[in-house]
Amino acid sequence: MIHPKTELKFISEEVGYGVVATDFIPAGTITWVLDKFDREFTPEDVKNLEPIYQNILDTYTYRNNKGNYVLCWDIGRFVNHSFNSNCLTTAYDFEIAIRDIHPGEQLTDDYGYLNISEPFKGIDEGTKRKTVYPDDLAKYYKVWDKKIEKVFGKIVVQEQPLKTLIHDSLWLKIENIIKGKEPLDSILTNYYSG
Repeated sequence: MIHPKTELKFISEEVGYGVVATDFIPAGTITWVLDKFDREFTPEDVKNLEPIYQNILDTYTYRNNKGNYVLCWDIGRFVNHSFNSNCLTTAYDFEIAIRDIHPGEQLTDDYGYLNISEPFKGIDEGTKRKTVYPDDLAKYYKVWDKKIEKVFGKIVVQEQPLKTLIHDSLWLKIENIIKGKEPLDSILTNYYSG
C-alpha cells in the first residue's frame, strides 16, 4: 500500500503517469508496504496467462527474491524510476523516503533493485548510470544500504500512516535495529539471481 498522502498524476508524454506527494513526506517515512491485497505470481503463473495479462505484469510488477512477480493493487504500481530516487526498498517488504519529499514531487524508486528481467535505458538525469540492468542490486547494494542506514533511525520518530500494516514483531525488530541490538539487513536480501 502506498502512502496516503499521494496521488496519481500525469507527469509528461515521455514518462506518463506517476505517484506524486500531496503533502510533505519527511525522510524516514515509510512510503510503501507490501500488503495483503498485493498479488504474487510465480513464473509458471505468468507463463500460463494470455499475452495481454503478461504485458500488464511486465509493465507493472517487480520481482521478489524468489523470482515471483508482485503486482501492487493500488497506485504504487505507478511509481517511476529514477537513478536518484527519493525512496528505497528495505529488506523488510517496505520502502522509506531517503530524503524529504515535497508536495508535488514524484515518489521514485531505482528500478535497479526490482530484479528486472531485461536492461532498459532510463531518462538522462545527469548521473553516471544511464541504463538499468538486471544485476544492479548486486552491484549497488552497498550504496543503497548506506542511504537506508542514514535515515532508518527516523522511522520511529516520523508519523507513520502505514504503521498498522507493519506486524508487531517487525516493528520490534525495527526498534532493536535502531537501538543497535540487531543489525540492519542489507537490501541485497531482495536479490533474485535467476
